[in-house]
Amino acid sequence: MVDIAVVSYATGAGVFLILSLVLLTGEQGRPHKRALLVASLVSTLWMGVTAAAQAFQLSNIWSYLLEPVRDLALLAFMVRILSAAYQQPEQAMHHFRRTTGLLASFALLLVMMVLYRGVSGMPVLSTGDVDLLFAGFMVMSIAGLALVEQVIRNARAESRRVVKYLCMGMGALFIYDFYLYSHALLFSGIDPVLWEARGFINAIVVPVIGIAAARDPQWSLDIFVSRRVVFHTVALLGAGIYLLAMGLGGYLIREYGGSWGTIAQVIFLFGAVLMLAVLLFSAQLRASLRVFINKHFFHYKFEYRDEWLRFIHTMTSDEPGETLRERSIRAIADILDCPGGLLWQYRDSHRYEPVAGWQAPLPQGDCSLQSDSSLVRYLSDEDWIIHCDEYRALPQAYRDLEVPAWMRRIEGAWLIVPLKFHDRLLGMVVLLRPRVAHSLNWEDYDLLRIVGRQVAVHLAQQDAAQALLQAKEFEATNRLSAYVMHDLKNLIAQLSLVVSNAARHKNNPAFMEDAIHTVENSVNKMNRLLTNLRSGRDPRHKLALVDVCTVLEEVVQTMSAGSPVPSLDFQATGLQVRADQDRFAAVIGHVVRNAQDATPDDGMVIVRLFKQNDQAVIEVQDTGHGMDEAFMQQRLFKPFDSTKGKSGMGIGAYETRDYVRGLGGEVEVISRVGEGTTFRMRIPISDEAKNSVKSADKNDNGRIDGQRLEETTGY
Repeated sequence: MVDIAVVSYATGAGVFLILSLVLLTGEQGRPHKRALLVASLVSTLWMGVTAAAQAFQLSNIWSYLLEPVRDLALLAFMVRILSAAYQQPEQAMHHFRRTTGLLASFALLLVMMVLYRGVSGMPVLSTGDVDLLFAGFMVMSIAGLALVEQVIRNARAESRRVVKYLCMGMGALFIYDFYLYSHALLFSGIDPVLWEARGFINAIVVPVIGIAAARDPQWSLDIFVSRRVVFHTVALLGAGIYLLAMGLGGYLIREYGGSWGTIAQVIFLFGAVLMLAVLLFSAQLRASLRVFINKHFFHYKFEYRDEWLRFIHTMTSDEPGETLRERSIRAIADILDCPGGLLWQYRDSHRYEPVAGWQAPLPQGDCSLQSDSSLVRYLSDEDWIIHCDEYRALPQAYRDLEVPAWMRRIEGAWLIVPLKFHDRLLGMVVLLRPRVAHSLNWEDYDLLRIVGRQVAVHLAQQDAAQALLQAKEFEATNRLSAYVMHDLKNLIAQLSLVVSNAARHKNNPAFMEDAIHTVENSVNKMNRLLTNLRSGRDPRHKLALVDVCTVLEEVVQTMSAGSPVPSLDFQATGLQVRADQDRFAAVIGHVVRNAQDATPDDGMVIVRLFKQNDQAVIEVQDTGHGMDEAFMQQRLFKPFDSTKGKSGMGIGAYETRDYVRGLGGEVEVISRVGEGTTFRMRIPISDEAKNSVKSADKNDNGRIDGQRLEETTGY
C-alpha cells in the first residue's frame, strides 16, 4: 500500500524543484530572485528528505533538522524584499544581515533542540504538556506571517497587483505551519492527517508564488516601510511575547503553587495584563520605542509625508480654546515629542515679545528682545537652531552669540527655533526638553527650519488679516466721517443762502416762515448726523419704507434757494423704496446741487420720476456744460477728486453710486459737452409697495424711453 505521506512530500518536492529550475533559467542578478531560489532549493531538499524518511521508515529527525533551515530560507527571502526599501545598498545589506542573523540564531537553537532530542530521546525543555520545540516552530511561522503583513501593508498601490500573489502564497505556507504546530501544542502531538497533507499544501501554494515570480515584479522599487506600521507591529509583537511569557509563568505557578496555585495564577495573570496596559499607555515608553525604531530600522529618521500631513492637521485644527499661536508651537513641538514650548513674535515696538505658550507658562518680568540684540541677529543671519545644552557646554560653537540670562533660566529650555518669513525674522519658538533624549542630526535641524518657515507664513497671514480688518474699520469710520462732512457742507450752503437773502427779504413774512422751516430742518439733520457719527452707525443699514415723491418734493424745495431753481416732473406716483429717508434725500440733494453748479442761472434743472420694470427711476437732467467720455470713465466716480477746487470734496458722485448700489440699484450718466447731463438712478421698488403703486403714466405704462429722453435733452 502506498504511503500517503510519501506521495504528499514527494509531490511537494517535485513542484518546488520545478520552481527552482524556472528561477535558474530566468533573469539573474536580482537579490530577491536569488533569495527565492535559495528558499525553493532548501524546500525541495527538506521535502525530499522527509519523503525518503517516510518511504524507508527512518526517523523524522532528519526532517526536523532541515525544517528550521527551510523556515530560515523563507524568512530570509521576505527580509530581502523588505530590505530593498532602503535606497542605499549598504543600508539594505546591513538591515538584511542584522535581521537574518537574529532569525538564524533562533533557527540554530531549534536545530540544537532537535539534536538533543535525537540523542537523548527526551523532549527539550518540555514542561508538562508544552513541547517547546513545537512552540519554536510556531514562533517561526508567526515571524513569517508578520513579515508577510509588512510586505503587503507597505507595498505601494500600483505594485500590489503583483505583490499580492507572493504574499498569498507565502502567507498560506506560514498559516498552515502555524495551525499545524498550534494544534500539536494543544493536543500534545502532531496530528498525522495534518502532517501527511502538508506536502500537498506546499505543492498547491507553489504556483501562486510562481505567478509572482513569472511577472518579475520590481519589488526593490515598489516596497517602502512605514514607521507607523513598524511601530504598531513592534508594539503588538512585544505585547504578544510579553503575554506568552506571562502565560508560561502563570502555568508554572499553577503547577507548582500547591493549594494556592490556581488563585496565585489568576492574581499573577491579572497583574500582568494590568502592567501591560500601564506600559502601553506610557508616553515615555512610546517615545523610547519610536527612538529605538528610527535609530535601528530606518535610514531616514522621519517619514516626511506623515510629518507634513500631521503639520497641516495641527495648523488647521480648531481645538476649543487654542489659538493659532498655540497651534504653531504644538506643530513644531510634536516633531520631537517635546512636552511644551513658548513663542516670541515681533511687535510694532521693534521688540520681540512672548505672546503665547503651549503647555508652558509665559516667563515673568521683562522678557522681550530688542531687534538689534545678539540672539535676534544670530537667528536672522544664520537661520540655525540653537541647542541650549550645546550652547552651555560649548558656547564658542555659536560664535559671538549671547543668550539673555532670563532665557537661560527658563526651566527645561532645549531648542530655539527661528521663524523666518522671506528674509525677515518674524519670531522664535523655545521648545522644552522631551521625555526621551534625542541625538539630533542634520535631518532634525532641516525639518525644524522648514516647519519654522511654514509656521512663520501662517503667523504673518494672521497679522496681515488683523491689520486688514483694522484698516477696514478705520476706512468705514473715515468714510462715514467724509459723508457727514459732505452733508454738513451742503447744509451750511443752504443756511448761507438763507443768511445772504435775509437782508433783502427780512420784512417778507413768507420768506421768514420758509427760512425758519429751513433752519429747523437743517438743525434736525445735523443732530441726526452727529448722532450717527458718535455711534459709528452707517445710515444705509437703517432702512424703512420711503415715499419717493415726498423725498423729491423735499429736495426740490430745499434746493430752490439756489439757481437755477429745479422743477419736478412726476410721471408716476406712489412709488416706495426701502432706504433711510435722510440719507436718501441727502444723496438726491448732492446730484441736484451738482447739476445747479454745472448749469448757468438761465439754464434748466429737471428732477423726473417714473417707473420701469419694478424700479423707481429718478433722473436729474440739466442743461449745463456737460462732461466728456474720458472724464466720466476716469474721474467722475473717483473719490476725493473734485473739479471745484478747494470748495469741493469730490465724494458726491461716488457716495451717490455707492449708496444706490447698496439699495440694490444702479446709476447711469448720459452727458455731452456743451449740451448738458442726465444723472439716472434706478432703485428697486419695495415688495410691500408694488401692489399699491398708482401710476400716472405719460408714455406707455409709466416709462419714458430712450427716444423720448433724447428728444427732451437733445442727446
